[in-house]
Amino acid sequence: MKTEAAHAKKHPSTVEVAAAAAVAAVNPDTAQKAYLKILEQEINEGIRELQRPTWGLLISGLSAGLDVSFSVLVMAVILTTTHGAPDLLNAVFLAAAYAVGYIFVVMGRSELFTEHTTRSVYPVLHGSASLWSLLRLWGLIYGSNLAGCAIFAKLISIIGPGLGVIEPWSLGQLARTLTAHDGWVIFVSAILAGWLMGLLSWLVTAGRDTISQIVLVALITGAIGICHLHHSIVGTTEVLAAIFAHQSVTLRQFGHFLLYATLGNGIGGIVFVALIKYGHVMIGTKSPDHVNLEKASSK
Repeated sequence: MKTEAAHAKKHPSTVEVAAAAAVAAVNPDTAQKAYLKILEQEINEGIRELQRPTWGLLISGLSAGLDVSFSVLVMAVILTTTHGAPDLLNAVFLAAAYAVGYIFVVMGRSELFTEHTTRSVYPVLHGSASLWSLLRLWGLIYGSNLAGCAIFAKLISIIGPGLGVIEPWSLGQLARTLTAHDGWVIFVSAILAGWLMGLLSWLVTAGRDTISQIVLVALITGAIGICHLHHSIVGTTEVLAAIFAHQSVTLRQFGHFLLYATLGNGIGGIVFVALIKYGHVMIGTKSPDHVNLEKASSK
């Protein structure tokens, strides 16, 4: 009998496992541990990235700049082939295309600057890394991302028209949706994009499997695309491709876009996600007292 009991304890039945899962799902303490676990994973991942050697960060950042730029290639092809299609249909197709490069980057685990404006801040807030190490990471990732975008933008401007799948005007149209705004508009738009990218990092960590992570990436980055929010990295490829294709977009317009988009992305990720998420988890960990109505009614 003892052997059977020990075996049952060691190997619970399917019903017991399901019951335990149901209890965990409604247990507030379990939910609390869940978001603590997410923050713990974000901090550990941030520390790992902060401690990576310089060349590793540069290569990974270059890879991310190249990979995420596939979004621009697909968008330009779609814009060329669906010219004259209803605006709503075009918007949906372009939003879906916008997510392609992000899926490549996030699932491929390469380093994208707008993710690090959130993730790498957590270790600094927690006292596990220095501000200098954070600035070093940002500089290396940002510079290598832009280098990858510039290379891919040049490639798009050559190979797209060469294959006949991209009309140069489509590159100009993509760029002008980003540059034809005042600085404050770009700045606020970029804050929203940085906010969403910070949420992306948090939610992908919370995702339990690859499929759910891909869906999250597609939804969040598709929202950035359909709203035409300003993302400093992908936007770099869009604007530079138009410049290389001689579409009446200037380097001055590119600098104007890049300055305000970078500042906005950084503030959106740091303030609206990193600081708030960290504060919400670390300060708000004490659960309120729970009412048990069954015990109250039995008295």
